[in-house]
Formats: sequence, structure tokens, C-alpha cells
Amino acid sequence: MPKSDIEIAREATMQPIAEIGRKLDIPADALLQYGPNKAKISYDFIDSLKRKRDGKLVLVTAITPTPAGEGKTTTTVGLGDGLNHIGKRATICVREPSLGPCFGMKGGAAGGGYAQVVPMEDINLHFTGDFHAIGIAHNLLAALIDNHIYWGNKLKIDQRRIGFKRVVDMNDRALRQIAANLGGVANGFPREDGFDIVVASEIMAIFCLATSLDDLTKRIGNIVVGFTRERKPILAKQLKGAGPMSVLLKDALMPNLVQTLEGNPAFIHGGPFANIAHGCNSVMATKTALKLADYVVTEAGFGADLGAEKFFDIKCRKAGLKPAAVVLVATVRALKMHGGVGKNDLGKENVKAVRAGCANMARHLKNLKQFGVPAVVAINSFITDTKAELSAIKAEAKKLGATAILCSHWANGGAGTKELAEHVVKLADSGKAKFKPLYPDNMKLEEKVRTVAQKIYGAKDISIDATVARQFADLEAGGYGKFPVCMAKTQYSFSTDPDAKGAPTGHIVPIRELRLSAGAEFVVVVTGEIMTMPGLPRVPAADNIYLNKKGEVEGLF
Repeated sequence: MPKSDIEIAREATMQPIAEIGRKLDIPADALLQYGPNKAKISYDFIDSLKRKRDGKLVLVTAITPTPAGEGKTTTTVGLGDGLNHIGKRATICVREPSLGPCFGMKGGAAGGGYAQVVPMEDINLHFTGDFHAIGIAHNLLAALIDNHIYWGNKLKIDQRRIGFKRVVDMNDRALRQIAANLGGVANGFPREDGFDIVVASEIMAIFCLATSLDDLTKRIGNIVVGFTRERKPILAKQLKGAGPMSVLLKDALMPNLVQTLEGNPAFIHGGPFANIAHGCNSVMATKTALKLADYVVTEAGFGADLGAEKFFDIKCRKAGLKPAAVVLVATVRALKMHGGVGKNDLGKENVKAVRAGCANMARHLKNLKQFGVPAVVAINSFITDTKAELSAIKAEAKKLGATAILCSHWANGGAGTKELAEHVVKLADSGKAKFKPLYPDNMKLEEKVRTVAQKIYGAKDISIDATVARQFADLEAGGYGKFPVCMAKTQYSFSTDPDAKGAPTGHIVPIRELRLSAGAEFVVVVTGEIMTMPGLPRVPAADNIYLNKKGEVEGLF
């Protein structure tokens, strides 16, 4: 019987974090250690790197997600190990897991098999406390709002137009909509409120886009928390929230350094939702890694239509990053599902379904070309894959001018991505990358949305009603027209119908509402029901998590 991820992680012999830092020339005194295997990198050391040349940035993204799984994080870790395996100075940058999914249905996010980051239990649980700091900073601002109203409401905040909920890093559907300030005069003025999960917080998005503590403070101050009766925006800095919130985040903003199972450096920092936000690790970690390694492998959330598009149009645009190559992860199983095969039949050979499902892969490859970055397909292998099915994927990729490479990192670690690593180096060093965002800053917001819908989703057009049209006009008038758009759409399809697999075209993308993230500096465009506070499933992962008699964690995955 194969070993579980946690069993593999527990058997790893981890190197002291100072040894991992030494591989990137980070001196021991620049590491703020959280035990023997985790550390934060000091601001002074980061500042000393400013004049160093940047390494090459490689994005790992994926085809449209399916219940069959794609293995994006596992491939990111495996490729990082693969690059080191062929003698390159490389590191990875990934997001921190949220406790909600860990105890819910998704599980953790530390990779899998022999392509993991460790210490796995720590990373999937409290880690270095970053999410707790983000949650407390967010809730401080929520408390300041209600406190301001209680003591006279000098800013004349309209309680009906407060758009800033509280947060907790756990899936808890009971908190989605609540009544706050009950219990009489001493407790304030009753109003409707609710909780989001921490990863959906605008503070999280700001945290991951900030380039320094000063930038973090400025962005926090620009958060629009609500409006007056005259619809005048109320900013966090008017409540004097930016200063104390930055104090709570000052240690958290330092990037976290850990290691892979093979003892290679790994940055794990930040973790915004890939729907309501941009779904990428922090700019601080990515920029620091680029100064320290020749190749930096990072990932973006969900499929390339959401994750890669936001990585390019939001993170790279805002941070001035220039990616050198893209890896598109696919599996035979997932492509079969896009070709019409049900989950229970994925173990049977079906070359015809693979070819049909490759329409999804083809759309993503065509989309990636629009950003001017060369791409390679990584086939994340399963034991049920057949030679004919794998050959079909390679042939379909070749038709589009891309190479598809079989990878076995889950079973073989870095050695299982040797061929992929060599190809990625070739792409990244070729000079072929001519990165450009999909749309210019000065394009109207509505046209930005239409551009993404038509050029990335294959839609015929978008549809907006009078209310949304007014929101577009108000945002343009308010000076937010130059912001990029952050599309909140189902991750399971190019369309807004999660059941429309493959590569649908000609559909209409309905725009339900716009949400301003003034601190993060993007406009969220909601196309359907967006869940910012998930619930636990009927049988949550928490049911199987416990401490064994040795005091070790069991059941994490």
C-alpha cells in the first residue's frame, strides 16, 4: 500500500533552516527562526538585495480544474526540485494553506507524494502565524468601524452601507450572515453583519501585493470600508486604522523560508482566494526569491483562465514582474473528464475522450500566447495512464507548437521532472518571452471586463444591467478606472456554467456586481454566486485528524 503524504513527510530528514538559507547565500543572522526548520527573512537583508540582478520567473498554472485533480502545487514543488537536480540554483514560491480547507474537503496545500514542502504539519496548520496576524488586523478595522459609530459617528457612516465584514480562518457557514451589536444600548447599534474566511479578506490581497511596510500601510489606509448616506466613501485611514494594523502585520510581511523533501529552498508566504482576489503568493516573497536564485518557480490559483490571467494582469502588472516561461499542468484523468467521461470511468483507457478533452488544454495554450510568454505542458502522471492516451496529449500539444512532457514527481521527486526542468531552462533562457498584460491601464473598466471575457473565456460578450452600468460609471468617476479587473467566476469552466467542460465558445458572461478593493488596487467583477465563507462538507477532513500515542498528527493530507 502506498505511503500517505504525511507518512512520507514525517520520514524526511530535514536540514536546519540555516543550511537551507546558506544555499541562497542568506546569512544566519538574517533568518528569524521559528524553531529549527522554519524562518522569516529580515527586512534589512531584503533591502540589501535591491541592486542584485533578478533570476528567471517561471509560472506553473493548469488546465481547468476537475474532481479528477491536476496537481499544480505538487508540480511546482517537483519542478523546483528538478531544477536543482540538474544543477541549477532554483527555489519555489507558493501560497500558505488556509485552515478552513485543511479541516474541510480540500485538505492541505503542501504538495504530495515525494514532491512536498516540509514541515508539512506546521505548514498546513498555524505555520508562522501569518494568517492569524492578517485576521486580527482585519478584525481590528471591523472593531474600529463599530466603535466609531458607538461614540457618535463623526464620519456619518451609514450602517446600511458598511461593506467590511469580520473574518475567521475556518469554514463556518453559520457565520455568513449574522446580527451584530445586540444586547442593548451598552453594546452599540444593531445591524446585519457577517464573516468571510481570512483568505477572502482584502487585507490578505493587500498583504500579497505590498512591496514594503510603507506600501502596506498606504494600501490599508485606502480601503473603502463603507459609505455615508450621501454615498461618500469612508476610508480606513479616516478611522486611523492603517497604523495599528501595520503594527500587527510587521512581522508577518517578512517572507517565510522552508524546504522541500529534497532539501531545496522554498518560500511559502500569503494566500489570497483565487476567486475574490488574485490567488498568488506574496510579491515580497517572489521579489526576494528572484534576487537569490537563478530560477524561481511560482504558481497561480485554479486554471489558467483565472489564475494565470490574474497573475499576469494584476500581480505582474503591479509588481513589475516579467515571467520567462509558463508550465501548463494537465493530467490524462482531467482531460478525460473534459472529454465527457464520468469520474467512475476514469481508470479505463479512452483515447477518444482524451483527444476531445485536449480542446481545453488547447484553449489555455492559445490564451497564454496572448501574454507573450512561451509555454510547456507538464503531464502529471498517474499509474492508470496508458501509452496511447499520453501520446494523444503530446500530439495535440505539438499541433499548437508546444511540447508536452511526462512527469513523475509524485513518485520520484526531482528526478521525475528532469526532462521538464531542462525544457523550462531552455525556454526561460531563450529570450522568447515578451511579456505584456492583456489590456492597458487606461482602458475603460467595462472594456477590460469584455476583453477578458472574449479573449480568455471565448465569450461572445458580457451582459450588464442598469445597476452594474451605474457601478462602472461611479468607479470611473471615483478615480478607480485605471485599476485592473479581478474576475470572480467559477473555476470549473471557461463559461459561468460550472458544468460546461472542454472549451465552450459564444456564451454570454453576465456581470452581477462590482466590488471595489481600493487598497489592493483592483476591481472585483462578480459573475455568479461567490462563496467568501465556505461551509464544511457532510464528512469533513477534521473527522480523521487526531494525535496518535506519540503525539504526532495523523490524518492531514
